[in-house]
Amino acid sequence: MDSQTSQASQSPHTFQVDLRGLVDLLSHHLYSSPRVYLRELLQNAVDAITARRAEQPDAPARVRLYAEGGTLRVEDSGVGLTEADVHNLLATIGRSSKRADPGGIQEARSEFLGQFGIGLLACFVVAERIRVVSRSARTPDAPPVEWTAADDGSYTVRTLADDARPEPGTTVHLVARPGAGEWLTEERVLALARDFGSLLPYDVRVGDEAVTDLPAPWNRPYPSPATRRVALQRHCHDLFGFTPLDSIDLDVPLAGIRGVAYVLPSSVSPAQRASHRVHLKGMLLTERAEQLLPDWAFFVRCVLDTDSLRPTASRESLYEDETLAAVREALGERIRSWLTGLAAGDPERLAAFLSVHHLGVKSLARHDKEMLRTMLPWLPFETTDGQLSLEEFAQRHPVVHFTRTVEEYRQVAPIASAQGVGVVNGGYTYDSELIEALPSVRPGTVVAELDADTVTAHLDAVDPAEELALAAFLGAARAKLDPLGCDVVLRAFHPLSVPALHLDDRAARHEQARAEAEERADDLWAGILGSLRGSTPRARLVLNHLNPLIRRISSLEDRELIGTATESLYGQALLMAQRPLRPADSALLNRAFIGLLEWATHSDPTEPTEDGRR
Repeated sequence: MDSQTSQASQSPHTFQVDLRGLVDLLSHHLYSSPRVYLRELLQNAVDAITARRAEQPDAPARVRLYAEGGTLRVEDSGVGLTEADVHNLLATIGRSSKRADPGGIQEARSEFLGQFGIGLLACFVVAERIRVVSRSARTPDAPPVEWTAADDGSYTVRTLADDARPEPGTTVHLVARPGAGEWLTEERVLALARDFGSLLPYDVRVGDEAVTDLPAPWNRPYPSPATRRVALQRHCHDLFGFTPLDSIDLDVPLAGIRGVAYVLPSSVSPAQRASHRVHLKGMLLTERAEQLLPDWAFFVRCVLDTDSLRPTASRESLYEDETLAAVREALGERIRSWLTGLAAGDPERLAAFLSVHHLGVKSLARHDKEMLRTMLPWLPFETTDGQLSLEEFAQRHPVVHFTRTVEEYRQVAPIASAQGVGVVNGGYTYDSELIEALPSVRPGTVVAELDADTVTAHLDAVDPAEELALAAFLGAARAKLDPLGCDVVLRAFHPLSVPALHLDDRAARHEQARAEAEERADDLWAGILGSLRGSTPRARLVLNHLNPLIRRISSLEDRELIGTATESLYGQALLMAQRPLRPADSALLNRAFIGLLEWATHSDPTEPTEDGRR
């Protein structure tokens, strides 16, 4: 008895499918929009014709769509179905005639568009009833068969008289669901058919309107290269809504890929994911293929046709596999070759391209030494000599000094330029990485990061006797800025109009941040942060001894006024460098401003102010 019970409990059962639940899954999760229903109908029709032509090469290849009054009829001249095929394929979710089964392992047959066995089911996204009438080309003596299915999961099958479908092929009838009638209007059906099927290899029409437009614009013969360029510009404008700077042919025969990349006429953020249009054997697979190109190629939009890439089950994106990775690399190589070709033979077009998309090329050059070497004479950088390429800058200066941040560059650029020190602004995206890579493609080039010590070393020292005479002034100034973690030094430099220069580097800023954190921390953390204090250099305020204002301030004897003036110089130097101000810096600026106003509005400097100061 126990044995019989055990055997009964192990008997197999069949899964039950709730079709309404499955339709909801398709419409809200698998497919992004109801519009895909038409793609699935076109796909089935095209695959049926492909199957028939494999056995009858001269068989007709027609797909006709007729929309009227909330219904749609799709007729094809494909291979058709027998009654057994209808039960086996249409009524079994996931079963597809487009997969072979050699050795028990199902494999997709590459000549077909669809392979998942759920295509016709997608029609329930817009239809409440589907009726299929089909006649088999493989079994011409078999009568036409009718399959009618409702969205509640029920279906009926019956055979029809010969005149119901005299010729082999299939006709699909859809009746719209409540609220979905707009998807079955002739205008909407024509628009969707042209969007999905413009590159299909067979004659597809909606009523009398042609859908296919072959050959593809990039495959057509043109009288001249100029004519082709204009035609592709028009195609890009119609497709993507912009007129491209240029077009790049994408031809990868081994992967069965042919298409074109259009160069955007305006700059875009590297973080913005580009969307490309991909056709699979002529059928639009997706217009949002984000992983098709390398990340650095964000300055182009592509449209291409392929017969090698695998779609996901929803057929709205590409399956990430080794083939897609190889295609991505090959397409990146085509774009790279286009860039090197411009550098070699068309510098004007290259300059126009780089004026908009230099960031994308810099991104590529970071990881590609050949590209860096090729683009070296062309990529623009901000320098103390103006906008120059690294090649030209390195020819002018024995040492290529650079800063890692824009703020550091703004601090030192005017002074360094006046001292004859060339500096490159490495604070923009990718620039510091490219500058540091310069010796790898230009042997013998010396690259050095510019820091506060280097700048100070290039400034002229003041005569020791004069500096000694100003010891009291410098002592008062240093005492005032010491709480801010800033030293005061005296130098002579050009231009004369600059009274003071604020210099620091990353190490000094880190020490400043550590000191501020120590002040705010409790005893435990203050002790820990205090133990981290080292011999890190402090920021410095470099006073210009050649500046008339500094000479007048240095002759002051009132320590209070010297302190206020020093704070003012410190704040002005920060503002000149366009550095973000800390709360302590903002408070200092306000205090110094009010203090100077107080001194300026008192006719007798010896008269006490309201707070008791003289």
